[in-house]
Amino acid sequence: MTADVRAVPVPGRRTIGKSGRGAVRHRSSIAIFTVPFGILFLLFYLLPIGYAVWQSLLVVEREGTYGAPQEVFGWFTQYALVMQNGPFWESVARVLLFGVVQVPIMLGLALLFALLLDSPVLKGKKFFRLAFFVPYAVPTVIAAIMWGFLFSPNLSPFTDVTRAVDFLSPELVLWSIANVVTWVYVGYNMLIIYSALLAIPSEVYEAARIDGAGQIRIAWSIKIPMVMPAIILTAIFSIIGTLQLLAEPQVFRSFSSAVSSTFTPNMTVYATNSIPNVNLAAAFSVVLALATFVLSFTFLKLTQRKADS
Repeated sequence: MTADVRAVPVPGRRTIGKSGRGAVRHRSSIAIFTVPFGILFLLFYLLPIGYAVWQSLLVVEREGTYGAPQEVFGWFTQYALVMQNGPFWESVARVLLFGVVQVPIMLGLALLFALLLDSPVLKGKKFFRLAFFVPYAVPTVIAAIMWGFLFSPNLSPFTDVTRAVDFLSPELVLWSIANVVTWVYVGYNMLIIYSALLAIPSEVYEAARIDGAGQIRIAWSIKIPMVMPAIILTAIFSIIGTLQLLAEPQVFRSFSSAVSSTFTPNMTVYATNSIPNVNLAAAFSVVLALATFVLSFTFLKLTQRKADS
């Protein structure tokens, strides 16, 4: 007598047919969760991008001097104007310099604060965690206004310092803006890195202590390498944020004449759109988005290649 053994389907698992392919179950449930996201992604992400690209391919023509304006397809005419626009590329170079200096300092401070919070030596961790993160809760515009008053020679409570060092001069205003960005976003990046530190198993630390490693050695050889994905993530966010710099320099225009309407790429887009020249502003936006993608993707690939080697 032989036993009749039949495959019993396990709830929650997919069944494998003769073709070897898994039959996905609960397709209606999957659709309920994915379709709303897909609709919102299409409406508020893909369609605006497509509309911006379309606008960047149009030019405005008039029949005669006082003819009515009419948008016609102009191929890459707007992009040719972008390539010839000196102030725009100067603004790109300015924010790249800004990022090369400011991003490593900001992420270095964020990593240092996260390591301090994760260290058993530090007392009052709840207080310092809140103190480090509170600046991020301040709206960017409010933070820029506050620091603008502190840097202004006639308005600052530290007049002796601000009159001796003009933080709003053409030579220093970029780094004054970098100070604001660093003050606001260090806590945000620290929280991401600190969350990655909390995910490290305690057994790893115990094994390192048994081998005689101290806190500094553990931080350098264990903690930093294991949170490197979080550091890379914050670096990519920072690169994107650097190229999108707008609110802080826009506010600083009220305090310093050194900040022009084309001080950053996004300010150039905003000023061009206000003329109005929507088509050229759209071309600026598309070029800026492509530059952001290339820099972020290149940084990600370089870090992955270094990690694999």
